[in-house]
Amino acid sequence: MTPAKARPIPRVPSPAQLAAHSKPTVRVPVVDEITPAQIAAAAEFGAVEGDQVVLVDGDARIPVGPAQGDAPIDAYARGFIELAAAVERFHARLTGAELTPKDIDSALSGLREQIDTPATVGNFAALRARFAVVEAEANEVAERLRAEREAARAQALAAREEIVATAEAIAAKPVEKVHWKNDTQQMRDLLETWKEAQRSGARIPKDVEKELWKRFTHARSAFEKARKHHFAQLDKDNSAVAKAKEELVAKAEALSTSTDWDATAREFKRLMDAWRAAGRGRKSTDDALWRRFHAAQDAFFEARKAAADAEEAELAENVPAKEAIVAEAEALLPIADVKAAKQALRSLQDRFEAAGRVPRADAARLTKRMSAVERAVREADQAAWNQRNPEIERRASGMAAQLHASIAELEGQLAEAKAAKDERKAAEISEALEARKAWLKQIESVVR
Repeated sequence: MTPAKARPIPRVPSPAQLAAHSKPTVRVPVVDEITPAQIAAAAEFGAVEGDQVVLVDGDARIPVGPAQGDAPIDAYARGFIELAAAVERFHARLTGAELTPKDIDSALSGLREQIDTPATVGNFAALRARFAVVEAEANEVAERLRAEREAARAQALAAREEIVATAEAIAAKPVEKVHWKNDTQQMRDLLETWKEAQRSGARIPKDVEKELWKRFTHARSAFEKARKHHFAQLDKDNSAVAKAKEELVAKAEALSTSTDWDATAREFKRLMDAWRAAGRGRKSTDDALWRRFHAAQDAFFEARKAAADAEEAELAENVPAKEAIVAEAEALLPIADVKAAKQALRSLQDRFEAAGRVPRADAARLTKRMSAVERAVREADQAAWNQRNPEIERRASGMAAQLHASIAELEGQLAEAKAAKDERKAAEISEALEARKAWLKQIESVVR
């Protein structure tokens, strides 16, 4: 039998290499833990033929390497145990490590190659059966990871598209609907979200990412351009408002010491209207100008109030005199002699005016009482004149005669209506009769 060509002993991946991503979650054999019994069990599947060690795999006898030393099969048995341990370590990593589908495919390929082309001695039939189970499970895990990765990629793409769509929506807002502070911050947050997605999110196709970034950049640039234009115009408007209000403040401060109370009060009202019409400017500037304007306004109105209070106190000294005059006037009532009352009232009116001004509240009260006396005198004078007027008396007498005739006629008609039991007509005649009697009473008061 021709000796088989010697094969080098394969280098089995170390535990550290196979567990590069994480530590195994189950305890599996390592080199230092291999027992003599394990070596003996594996060595049963080997034999020495000439200067070669062969693997007895069913009916096949596969050369695995040169026979060396006193126990030439043991080294190959140890290699088999390490290979079996590598399969178990890989299986443990399926649930305990962050593997990628590529990691799984690479590990399966390496293990499959070592199992399909044996270079060690052991129960390869059992190992192949075990590897088939592990391989099937690994393929399921790989498929699941691929599906998860695809879902994560789709989710990442949707998130990026949402970032871009949100930015474009902000950039497309009409200027009057933009909340510059909030929308500017949102644009910044969107950029940070994009960067974070690039750093830690699932990868998306580069061409898609490039196109989305182009749209995102365009939206941000458009918004930033609009923002700069808005604030430039706002600065311009604020400057115009500040200038107008500066002028109003200067006028208010100039008026604050005026003692032309009524005219200046009207001017302050006009300035206040102009202030409102000027619009709102930068808050800090507006507030500072308003404080100056309000201080000038307060200074004037406080001075006016102080002057009014002093004047009121001075005018209050005239109240007792006017009170006495009004009391004298009220004593004329009721009026017995119209002529004497008129003469007395004229004197009292002159004295009332000569007594001087009084505080506003007292003036209204005293004037009302004096006016009541004046009205009573006028009415008494008018009544007396009406009684003395021959023309009025003549007309009243004629009217009275007509009313007497009309009343007599209506009384006859009323009697007829009652006799005919015409209640509706009787009611109408009664109403007309009462009206004429009332007129007659008024006219007779003039004639008398």
